[in-house]
Amino acid sequence: QVQLVESGGGLVQAGGSLRLSCAASGRTFKTYAMGWFRQAPGKDREFVAAINRRGDSTYYADSVKGRFTISRDNAKNTEYLQMNSLKPEDTAVYYCAASDTLKDLITVVVDYWGQGTQVTVSS
Repeated sequence: QVQLVESGGGLVQAGGSLRLSCAASGRTFKTYAMGWFRQAPGKDREFVAAINRRGDSTYYADSVKGRFTISRDNAKNTEYLQMNSLKPEDTAVYYCAASDTLKDLITVVVDYWGQGTQVTVSS
């Protein structure tokens, strides 16, 4: 069982930056691939980024590639999402997710979800 708690969301102007964090409970964090998803009002939840167990392989949605960076610290049981050059269309609730593999996350096969953190980008 893994519990995920996101933090770091907020209001930022277009072009600004935010860093999201996801703290995981338990000693099994390093056995999971981790990812981020987001859901804007009236839209489906969509994949944003994922990182493998060791942290040496990542995958991004085309819409965030080059602007967002996913990382993890297995010693701290925490993953991060550094978001730069934010756009109003990045406004959404961002969710942390854990699953067995990168492929699972990319195909939205998720074992555990966080509760979400709101990111709002003003124009």
